[in-house]
Amino acid sequence: MEIKFIVSLIIMYLYTYLKTKKSFQMLQQNWYNDGNRYIKWIFRNSKKNFLCFDIFIIFILIFYFSTVTTETIMISFVIFYVVCSMIYLTKQKKEQEKLKLKFTARIKRLLFTTFLLYFIPTVIFYFQFNHIHIVYSYLILGMMVYLNHFVVLLANIINKPIEKMVANYYKNKAIKKLRNMNQMKVIGITGSYGKTSSKNILSDILNVKYNALPTPKNFNTPLGLIITINNHLDKFNDMFIAEMGAFKKGEIQELCDLVHPTYGILTKIGTAHLDSFGSQKNIQEGKFELIESLPTDGIGILNGDDELQIQYKLKNKCKILWIGIHNKNVDVQAVNIKLTPSGTKFNCIFKGDSKKYPFETKLLGEANVYNILAGIALGHELGISIEQLQVGVKKVTPVEHRLELKKYKDIHIIDDAYNSNPVGSKMALDVLSLMPGKKIIVTPGMIELADQEYELNKKFGEYIADCVDEVILIGEHQTKPIQKGLQNKKYPKEKIHILNDVKDAFLLMEKLKEQETYVLLENDLPDIFNEK
Repeated sequence: MEIKFIVSLIIMYLYTYLKTKKSFQMLQQNWYNDGNRYIKWIFRNSKKNFLCFDIFIIFILIFYFSTVTTETIMISFVIFYVVCSMIYLTKQKKEQEKLKLKFTARIKRLLFTTFLLYFIPTVIFYFQFNHIHIVYSYLILGMMVYLNHFVVLLANIINKPIEKMVANYYKNKAIKKLRNMNQMKVIGITGSYGKTSSKNILSDILNVKYNALPTPKNFNTPLGLIITINNHLDKFNDMFIAEMGAFKKGEIQELCDLVHPTYGILTKIGTAHLDSFGSQKNIQEGKFELIESLPTDGIGILNGDDELQIQYKLKNKCKILWIGIHNKNVDVQAVNIKLTPSGTKFNCIFKGDSKKYPFETKLLGEANVYNILAGIALGHELGISIEQLQVGVKKVTPVEHRLELKKYKDIHIIDDAYNSNPVGSKMALDVLSLMPGKKIIVTPGMIELADQEYELNKKFGEYIADCVDEVILIGEHQTKPIQKGLQNKKYPKEKIHILNDVKDAFLLMEKLKEQETYVLLENDLPDIFNEK
């Protein structure tokens, strides 16, 4: 009988592993519950997380209590979790998975702790095995499977001291490595948006003359910088470009204390992560932590078209270079900007030099002109000639998912999937409006804008109505403010298509396309926001 009990638990464990993988994926996407992001996700998706099929095991066992044989209970338990597994796998096949779980060393440690949390009560139940206890054993284990998200949360809490020790080891290793590379210049880049684009653009420009290493992808956290330093930085690098992200005040300062930048670029200050920062003032002060951490012989690059940068009273005496498009009172200005479907051309004016220098790039949009100007300003200050800067700008490659022009069959795609802020979204629509032929947008809207989220998404909908022929919205609940904005502009209802899976949008595009069609993919929310 004990063997059958073990077999029944193995079936349960197989299903538990499937659920645990999903919980790990969500925990990972929610920064391992930093700022209680994982807990918020659990309760924000309470219907999906709590009204699931495996809750029925509790009712089945209560119904069976003292009425059937031990063997019948075991068979029912096995059948139930086989059915649960089949239902779960069927759902997983249909669900779009945008960002897969990465089996890092941390996840492996977490898997071990989670296994122990399930294994310890299993061992206890095994040694107390009898007909009376079996229902209680199954009830407790069934509840643990049902509440798997919380079991994983507990494992994450248990592992915190271990993770802190591991992080400190690699942090000290990175600090020591940087200390031994004191000839290398460190450049920090932050802002509410445009960080990754600015970083990659600067890297392409600086590598015309220097050997610059940027942090890969969106490695903009302490761990991301530590991994880059330990695994990628070497003695041949002249410069290290560190992208710096933050969800609250003090996080940029933490990154600066780690890498000690001499140069800093502040892209633009907006409303991204307003929910976690708490206020616009906190965002402003948080982003300026980079510039205020620079040494007195350092250089900060600021945007003269950003009121939140102009108004800020800087508590630092380092050299400041201002860039801009609309503000003429800057050190480096872009004028005569011409946007085309194949790229952007503009002239550059340097303060004290009346000559206009022509630049051209494959990148699209005004936002990228700002990022290029920052690279030009710093590159010029670091001794790169105008001719070399022109070559560097021309060589700049589009950043993946950031106004990246690509083809899907015979449809032109403007992939701006990583954008999720009001200013950048508006600029992306400006780019779309320049394109010939039919114009379609696919978007789930913007997130993490606190109490401004509804109003900003509504305005986004109103702006969409003025320049798009067909609208495909992803997520019926998430996109309600965009729908309201479209209604305010009396946008035709038959031109609004609401889906719950972005994969279906590609099928719909094919039906809606004409001879020449441009589709803007504006923002692509992670799996944690799936409504399906």
